[in-house]
Amino acid sequence: MPKPSASSSSSSPAAAGLGPRLNRIYAWYTLGFGLFVGALALLEKFGLSKNWIGFCFLAATVGVYAVIGVLSRTTDTEEYYVAGRRVPAFYNGMAAGADWMSAASFIGMAGTLYLSGYGGLAYVLGWTGGFCLVALCLAPYLRRFGQFTIPDFLGARYGSNGLRLLAALAAILISFVYLVAQIYGVGLITTRLTGMAFEIGVFVGVGGVLVCSFLGGMRAVTWTQVAQYIILIVAYVVPVVWLSVKQTGSPLPQAVYGYQLQKLSEREQELLHDPRELQVQQIFQQRAEASAAKLRDVPATLAEERIKAARQVAALKADDAPLAQIQAAEKQRAALPRTPAEAREQWQRQQAADEARAQPLAGMPPHAQAFAGDPDGTPAERQAFDDSRRNFLALVFCLMVGTAGLPHLLMRYYTTPSVREARESVAWSLFFISLLYFTAPALAVMVKYEVFNHLVGIPFDQLPAWIGQWTRVDPGLLSVGDVNGDGVLQLGEMRIGGDIIMLVTPELAGLPYVVSGMVAAGGLAAALSTADGLLLTISAALSHDVYFRVINPGAIANRRVTLAKALVLAAALIAAAVAAQKPADILILVAAAFSFAGAAFFPALVLGIFWRRANAWGAIAGMLVGLGVTGYYMVCAHPWLRAALGVPGPAELWWGVQPISAGAFGVPAAFAVHCIVSLLTPAPRRAQMETLDRLRSPLA
Repeated sequence: MPKPSASSSSSSPAAAGLGPRLNRIYAWYTLGFGLFVGALALLEKFGLSKNWIGFCFLAATVGVYAVIGVLSRTTDTEEYYVAGRRVPAFYNGMAAGADWMSAASFIGMAGTLYLSGYGGLAYVLGWTGGFCLVALCLAPYLRRFGQFTIPDFLGARYGSNGLRLLAALAAILISFVYLVAQIYGVGLITTRLTGMAFEIGVFVGVGGVLVCSFLGGMRAVTWTQVAQYIILIVAYVVPVVWLSVKQTGSPLPQAVYGYQLQKLSEREQELLHDPRELQVQQIFQQRAEASAAKLRDVPATLAEERIKAARQVAALKADDAPLAQIQAAEKQRAALPRTPAEAREQWQRQQAADEARAQPLAGMPPHAQAFAGDPDGTPAERQAFDDSRRNFLALVFCLMVGTAGLPHLLMRYYTTPSVREARESVAWSLFFISLLYFTAPALAVMVKYEVFNHLVGIPFDQLPAWIGQWTRVDPGLLSVGDVNGDGVLQLGEMRIGGDIIMLVTPELAGLPYVVSGMVAAGGLAAALSTADGLLLTISAALSHDVYFRVINPGAIANRRVTLAKALVLAAALIAAAVAAQKPADILILVAAAFSFAGAAFFPALVLGIFWRRANAWGAIAGMLVGLGVTGYYMVCAHPWLRAALGVPGPAELWWGVQPISAGAFGVPAAFAVHCIVSLLTPAPRRAQMETLDRLRSPLA
């Protein structure tokens, strides 16, 4: 194991002199961004089109990131992998905040709180709690270790190249799943900004990722992430403050959203007893029952559907109907399932969707309700309460240990000048992240209040234009339909995805379109910043841990950096191709990455630092079991994964825990196996114990 680097104890003079210079650069940058937004707002008043505003935001922000990437280009290994270990704590905390606050935080957090209410707070608690684990258990020790990657640490601590390879593969798996989610968010935002097709937007956005990470590695990514944090936090806070002033007269949404929550709860009670809402729910229930009837005899029902479709086409042709009607009928006939198996899957999905929309409040729980069910109600209600509370706690646990096991986040603490600054940068990270996380619950309440009071009840012919625009982007994200035929929008007639709640906030609040463009640019900054860090983790695992440490230890520095750049490009293109298929919503992908990260890395890292008896055999066995149990439960419990992998039978839950919290089983299994196998196999060598003692000596 390498000895702690000399920079572990004190900041270098170069790092100390860097702070004032960075202060001046980013102060001018922030001022310039404000002037840019102000100029676009003025041009909007003079008639600048929305598309041009979107292109301006996309070109200007990505252009700034590209300039930083070009200016920070390097072929030095220490600069490429850890930014030369001279990033001040304040700026490393800001960069870590941007690296951390991905598309899931910027786009998905408010949407999850909007759809889940109190239950969505599990994300806030879990993610912020995870940083406490990082600060107390990992960051100072990793910085004292003083190398490049997490597999580096595990391979050296346990003295095993086999464990290093396994850790590198796990880092690639986790980072790739997370990366797909970020690029999906990039495509969504780019499409909204420019009007491009989603698939094209994905690959255009990937170009924005590559201009930062390809040339300069961690050096370029760090300074880009600081710039991206400034954009994303301004873009997040401005519309929420505006909405708060509009609804309450206060510019502090975090302080007053409790009053709006009370009003929202009163409005929810009105909608629960609204006759028109009840009528919509009844219609969806009838549709669900019709799908259930089809499922009783799938082959016969499918044959009957085909006959009906053929007769309809023939009748239209016989009546010399308009060509558009005939083509629509033919298209409907062609869309029918080709096999009984396809028909069963399609009708089951439709039945589940209709049953969900047949629930009160469009399937959303009352926002202030802590858990589903009733602890003092019927047996079914008590079971629902227990399951809901159990899932809340399981999700908090998975997100905490997952945060403390994410390789791309932990790598950030290799970049500080000293151990002390590594610890300080975690505190700064928490501060910068809290600015968004304390705002997200207020945003969710205020957006829901706006929807329930100022959108629901509008005649369909008076709906705002942005609804139609988002419907064209992706009907799965937003769709409306006059289900009961009264010409007025009911809550149950609108289906909205959590991934667009933040992006539609400015238009919903009636703000100028330039604010919508700024919000989209903020979401793009969040997705790009995390994608950059993930790409570096993947390329470092392959070029440094696999190629240099195992395959070719004599490789020169230039060759290693060149290989890393090539791998960055390959990983980005593969992830973009997967993201273009829209595999799942952002939060599901991210949560899967957290469960895998917690199961793979957290036990091995914590036991490796705090338990002298932990050895390589235990770490390998624990990592394999943790990943295996987590993956197995996801496949067993997730209907989408079962269908994608062709696994027959219905999904099965263990103790009612949802698959998003699969790490609740994988992490304890990894800890237990790691401990048992370590005790049953030889103790670590003396040399490893000595280096561990140096690692755990009093930290500066």
